[in-house]
Amino acid sequence: MQTTAKFDRTIVCNMCGAPITAASFVRDGEAYCCEGCFLKREEYRVAQIEHDGTVYLALVEALAEALDVREHETGLHSKRVACHTLVLARRFTADEALLQQVYWGALLHDIGKIGIPDAVLLKQGALDAEEWKIMRTHPGIGHHILSGAPFLATAAEIVLNHEERFDGTGYPNGLHGEEISLWARLFAVIDTLDAITSDRPYRKGVAFENAQAEILGMAGTQFDPVAVAAFVAEAETLRNMVKVKCGKEL
Repeated sequence: MQTTAKFDRTIVCNMCGAPITAASFVRDGEAYCCEGCFLKREEYRVAQIEHDGTVYLALVEALAEALDVREHETGLHSKRVACHTLVLARRFTADEALLQQVYWGALLHDIGKIGIPDAVLLKQGALDAEEWKIMRTHPGIGHHILSGAPFLATAAEIVLNHEERFDGTGYPNGLHGEEISLWARLFAVIDTLDAITSDRPYRKGVAFENAQAEILGMAGTQFDPVAVAAFVAEAETLRNMVKVKCGKEL
């Protein structure tokens, strides 16, 4: 784009049709528009982005709630891990659009479980080998669900990778190290933190320090050492967030 303050000939604004003779203007290729129309266009573009972001967030949260209803969950787990993953992600990027994708991917990490039969998904007790084979399809199902929405491309990759392990023993594709999305590697640490510190029907959640020790012990195997280092750097923030979740000192 080029700008100037004077024309040797009269040119009209391609948006409002008014003559541009001695005023600020913007040239975009072979077209011209006056400053007023240009600023109005930019204002609309920003407003539209914000509007779309609100609509997308509502859609994503509706999908997460649909899964919560299916699993008979409150939904707080997904929202917690999404918010906590952002704490780590902000150490690697300040791009708000990318951070929004990370949030959505973490929020919808288990969306593929919508495609898992009730007999497996809601089974009380341990799954057998065949049932685990079915359960391990949920990242691929989730990726398929989200991949049709271009605005969820990065989120879909997180969903696909969220059960992978740094040492290559995860699923569905047995990815190793940096083959796994960075955001999924960060999410894996947070997901384990939430699982260890949360109450379950068969056990009580443990203290943050216990969870931290377990996570540190799995650096280089289940978890990316870089993700674990980020976790350690943000330990105080995460500890406080876990305390809010539990409503007690941990």
